[in-house]
Amino acid sequence: MADLLLTNVLPRGHDAPVDVRVEDGRIAEVGPDLTAPGATTIDGGARPVLPGLVEPHLHLDKALLGGGDGTLAGAVSATAEAKRHFTHDDVLARAEDVLRRAVRHGTTVIRTPVDIDPTVGLTSLDALLELKQRWAGVVELQVVAFPQEGIAARPGTHELLVEALQRGADVVGGCSYAEDDVEGCHEHVRQVFDLAERFDVDVDVHADFAAGPDDPRHTLATFVADVTAERGWGGRTTLGHVTTMAGLTSDTRRRITERLAEAGVGLVVLPPTDLYLQGRAAPVAELLDAGVATALSSNNVRNAFTPFGTVDMLDVTLLAAHTQPFGTAEGLDRLLDRVTAGAAAMLNLGGASGATGHGRRSHDLAPGSRADLVVLDAPGADHHTALLDRVPRRYVVSGGRLVAETVTTATLQAP
Repeated sequence: MADLLLTNVLPRGHDAPVDVRVEDGRIAEVGPDLTAPGATTIDGGARPVLPGLVEPHLHLDKALLGGGDGTLAGAVSATAEAKRHFTHDDVLARAEDVLRRAVRHGTTVIRTPVDIDPTVGLTSLDALLELKQRWAGVVELQVVAFPQEGIAARPGTHELLVEALQRGADVVGGCSYAEDDVEGCHEHVRQVFDLAERFDVDVDVHADFAAGPDDPRHTLATFVADVTAERGWGGRTTLGHVTTMAGLTSDTRRRITERLAEAGVGLVVLPPTDLYLQGRAAPVAELLDAGVATALSSNNVRNAFTPFGTVDMLDVTLLAAHTQPFGTAEGLDRLLDRVTAGAAAMLNLGGASGATGHGRRSHDLAPGSRADLVVLDAPGADHHTALLDRVPRRYVVSGGRLVAETVTTATLQAP
């Protein structure tokens, strides 16, 4: 792979622009006035730079479907009907459309839950596995075998999950509230961990996706943490949503967050969908304060679960900042970590991390890290200004390779 020299860019924490030298797809050196004879050189123009953005929970197979009535039950029902008409080419086209948008916005890593059930079978899985290979070197895809409609509730799903993992799914998913009663939900979770142990893969569970605690099927975060600890899957288990937590008392939330942190369970907060369907999102600041590995993600793009979305992680960052006390420079930095290095660590890139906690591969602007870089089109500005201005991504580099470039022009007639 050709070497790259990215000059005159401003990483977070730096007072002045520096250069980034890349060798064999990894950052070799960061500093002023670097040289790399024979390397491809890109002048960053004193623009801010971030590590590649990370989408840790993006439903590519269900993107761009439209529909829905603004409720979780309605979204599940509308999607179940839509899946009856899925074809390999249909899923491929919609997912690839979203991938292009994501890469243009600077995303270089995506974890995608893919529905597995007797209606759609493995149609969507096969399409996403094909895209994983086709887009290798541009965006890294982790494919999750996901039983959206339950396991016991949809007989035959367990066997399909086994086949999906045999075909190459990277992660086994769960939907802990999808069964008829609490004990069924407990068994659902246990079966997911059984599969994780059998195939030595990470676990990613949708959990507690309700506005309040009235339905006990939506208060299972602590149960998942207990199973995680029992199975020794700390650092390999991630929950999505956990919206119910936002409606609990502060003492109850504290007990849950402490248990999640103790068990090594990470949490992906999904502001676009959670706010649309439930009017609230899990408390990111409290999770971080408790030491819970936490990330942000879009979840869905223009379907019954979320009828809007740009698949831009900086838009998601700003949305999260609007809902919780992140309005300071320090708060924005805290959130930017949740869509870059912090999110990448949760996905255990390069292999499982075991009981020591989330994080396997460095994903940062530092020597040794994979050279995933996003240059924000805000010459002379800092990262906070670039974020607030929603600037385009001037350059996107994945594994040391320039994969996207956006050039914009604007004309303003003065009064």
